[in-house]
Amino acid sequence: MNMMRHLICIAIFAGLSIPSASQGEDSWPTFRGADRTGVSEDTGLLDQWPSDGPKLIWTAEGAGRGYASVAISAGKLFTLGDGLSTADDDDEYLVCFDQKTGRHLWHSKTGSPWTSGKESWQSSRSTPTVDGDRVYVVTAYGELICFSTAGQEQWRRHLKDDLGGKKADGWGYSESVLIDGEKLICTPGGPQCTMAALDKLTGETLWTCVRAEDRGAGHASVVPSTVGDTKVYVQTTGSGPMGVRADDGKLLWSYEIQRTTAVIPTPIVKGDLVFSSAGYGTGGALLRQIPDGDGVTAAELYPPNPKLGNKHGGIVLVGDFLYGDSEDQGIPFCAELMTGRTEWKSRGSGKKSASVTAADGKLFIRFSDGTVALVPASPDEYEEQGSFKIPGSGERPSWAHPVVVGGKLYLREGDQIFCYDVSK
Repeated sequence: MNMMRHLICIAIFAGLSIPSASQGEDSWPTFRGADRTGVSEDTGLLDQWPSDGPKLIWTAEGAGRGYASVAISAGKLFTLGDGLSTADDDDEYLVCFDQKTGRHLWHSKTGSPWTSGKESWQSSRSTPTVDGDRVYVVTAYGELICFSTAGQEQWRRHLKDDLGGKKADGWGYSESVLIDGEKLICTPGGPQCTMAALDKLTGETLWTCVRAEDRGAGHASVVPSTVGDTKVYVQTTGSGPMGVRADDGKLLWSYEIQRTTAVIPTPIVKGDLVFSSAGYGTGGALLRQIPDGDGVTAAELYPPNPKLGNKHGGIVLVGDFLYGDSEDQGIPFCAELMTGRTEWKSRGSGKKSASVTAADGKLFIRFSDGTVALVPASPDEYEEQGSFKIPGSGERPSWAHPVVVGGKLYLREGDQIFCYDVSK
């Protein structure tokens, strides 16, 4: 009898603990991960790839056209796309796949496809955000939609029509909303409703923040920070970075940048530091948030440095160093965060713009021509430890940001999603 009790206790303990650990390891619930750094907590990854790249585990079909990355939670993988191979029309859909097998589970319509501008600029570009049993998407037209993770629409709001938002450019919305407790934080943009907090369950407006003369929403996503006793939502719009008090939506500080074609990279927050970058000759600037009574101010540590400019591939911070593409040239750089000093700048094996994520002290760099490279995150030099070409790449730019989590590398290439094993 005692042995039986012992076995039962072991079984119960295993049943409680293993799924929790697995879910935490395999979770990437929004753009650039839960902490919005673009840096995975994975360890034990390959130091070098075979000549033909890491092992391909599965290929999923039916993601549609689009540049949205993937969000992963509780064994499901989500993305946004239009003209799905699994649908009978050209509309846009939120798509769900099984994370372990790539099997298509369901797709739910969001609306019309984004067809503005050059063909290569069209289609979906916002990565979903998953929270518990709900998943949130923003279409390029500004439709903010809440679905259940089973695919049923719960509510929708329009960032322009309902909240008075405005884009700073003509390329549509790309934000991945932030879920913070019971609040959903989004950026309609413009001087009427620069940022808003909604009830995540109902979509009801909780507060709005106005930044006077704001040029409109860019393409970045909100990053939370804590300065002293104050929680601050840091965001970058077409006018530059800003800090908003989480409790009530009060604008605490703003930092104006020159007007530019588009402001896309999500800001990087480290403690009280904020690094914000934009392309088209603007560059990257470093600010320090400082407690000020019941609020927070921001001081410039260095002004926008054009050598740290990035268009849309994003920048990551590993240790004390920044890594990203130089504008969209396909020439990655490394720079010291605190000084902005460039440590190296090197052309990789791929061509044109490069998006980047990091894990286990390594950079996973995806070039626009479909080349993916593995590079140690070191200020010493740029030295590729393997590269390969994504199957089917080349027809449209490979712009969707890579994701590394749970020992797997996920790459969205148009209608397909590829899952590679990058663990040792």
